[in-house]
Amino acid sequence: MEALLYHFTLLSSQACQDKNFDPSSMDDLMKLFEVEAYKSWAAMELEQEKEVKEAEVAVQQAEEYLESDMESAMDEFRRFEEEMERMARSELESLERAAESARKMGNLLEKAATIASKKYVEAALNSATASMKTAWKGISSKKVHPS
Repeated sequence: MEALLYHFTLLSSQACQDKNFDPSSMDDLMKLFEVEAYKSWAAMELEQEKEVKEAEVAVQQAEEYLESDMESAMDEFRRFEEEMERMARSELESLERAAESARKMGNLLEKAATIASKKYVEAALNSATASMKTAWKGISSKKVHPS
């Protein structure tokens, strides 16, 4: 391109100084400028296509990397979720065993309280019966107890 500009400068100077200058030589030079411009444009277009392809490859690699990371994260989440479910199941079973044990203990305490209550009532009735018998003996013998 620099050579063409240099040649254009020479032809321009010649055109200004020489009255017999042939303008067709300027047309030939302008065609060379046009060809050079098309070459530059084609080279830039090829470079742009190359950069587009490189960008597409980079985007594809980024998508694959992101997909891989997402897959890893989901696998880790699934393992975490399974572990949490296992721990929750274990804790639930432990609580169910403790609840069943407490229920059985409650039933035993209820039975023990019922038995103790019956024995207390029975002892109270026996005591009251003995007191009544003693009182009847005293009334029937016509003796008055000093208390």
